[in-house]
Amino acid sequence: MRIVIAGAGAVGTHLAKLLSTENQDIVLMDTDKEKFNLLGTSLEMMTMTGSCTSLKDLMEVDIDEADFFIAVTPDESTNITACMLAANMGAKKTFARIDNYEYLLPKNKEFFEKLGIGSMVYPEMLAAKEIVSALRRPWARQWIELCGGAIILVGVKVRENSELVDKHLYELGHEDKKFHIVAIKRNNITIIPGGKDKVLAGDIVFFTATKDNVEELPKIGGKASFEVKNVMIMGGSRIAIRTCQYLPDNVNIKLLESDKEKSYQLLERLPKNVTVYHNDGRNADFLLQEGINEIDAFVAVTGNSEANILACMAAKRFGVRKTVAEVENMDYMLLAENLDIGSIINKKLITVGNIYRFLLSADVSNVKSLTIANADVAEIIARPNSRITKKEVKKIIFPKNVTLGGLIRNGEPIMIDGDTLIEPYDHVVVFCLEDSLREAEKLFH
Repeated sequence: MRIVIAGAGAVGTHLAKLLSTENQDIVLMDTDKEKFNLLGTSLEMMTMTGSCTSLKDLMEVDIDEADFFIAVTPDESTNITACMLAANMGAKKTFARIDNYEYLLPKNKEFFEKLGIGSMVYPEMLAAKEIVSALRRPWARQWIELCGGAIILVGVKVRENSELVDKHLYELGHEDKKFHIVAIKRNNITIIPGGKDKVLAGDIVFFTATKDNVEELPKIGGKASFEVKNVMIMGGSRIAIRTCQYLPDNVNIKLLESDKEKSYQLLERLPKNVTVYHNDGRNADFLLQEGINEIDAFVAVTGNSEANILACMAAKRFGVRKTVAEVENMDYMLLAENLDIGSIINKKLITVGNIYRFLLSADVSNVKSLTIANADVAEIIARPNSRITKKEVKKIIFPKNVTLGGLIRNGEPIMIDGDTLIEPYDHVVVFCLEDSLREAEKLFH
């Protein structure tokens, strides 16, 4: 498959690296030659210094032979224009990164398709939805609804008082199976555990559970669930605006913006349940004055990763139970996890996961990249006569770093164990580490 990616920023390079490991024919283009020097020499892809809105440069990358053209430059109008040109020059499918929510409205879908833009992604909107999800279930590090919400993947940091601590997985019992542990993250390493592996205090454990049983997971992880009613948000970014709009009206929101002019502009764009303050979330005196000790959740979404991490650490010290930090600098991701500041949002990784889903060849109706586990979770439909349907799960040789988390059969969610026989048209939840999703796909063809 030939894929041309325009824009060698964080999203474009991360996606190119992901795809280059799968022997895809990748071309990464950008006007700035310096960006290619950071890629390293081990990656199998072609780079091209040129403009994605230049007919000459698009012809040079053989755009008429491209199966996919993906425009993820920082400029929305460049991406839209590039997709229009690429489609009219013969690219089979196009994908544009955008900054305008209006473009995604269903009534505009046909309009953009006629222009040649097949799909679009709005990173700030995706990030805001992740934040709202994190605030809705503050006990969870990650919450992903699969198979229409019938099966949930949940990441929970296990406390010392958890009933799972120091137990082997085979000890957890199999009668009336309510959850499945698909992965454990420990000391920055994610493992797909076997029966002899133990859960330790401080592990981030990834469970799959049915919708009916998922509310038992806080107790199992040693956590207490609570309702978030008072939220403080630092930074008046587009993510902050969207988050305020997506949160329920009964949530009391205090938004802090250090730029005076911007704070006045925000007043006109935000719902009535939001109070805007011209101040910095790292100002301890101000936080105490505004009742930080009564805040249920603190969200830091400035454009500065360091400021977001520090502000969340400060909020934790003041006793805030749930903190969410936007960390866009990839070098700080591990640091943020180790500092135990709660949920981490990275819109680049969320965007890459969204585009990756678009590129998958099998019937993968939902793919999410996990920010804190270097992993993908996918929902894949089992085809008749595919290898996965030939024998029980325990008799199938799975690719390394792949496990099954559950399935939907005739609308009913089922937890999977070794004796499960996958049937044609089952919707199966697949959990994969690193770059093994394509290998997992082959079992379902």
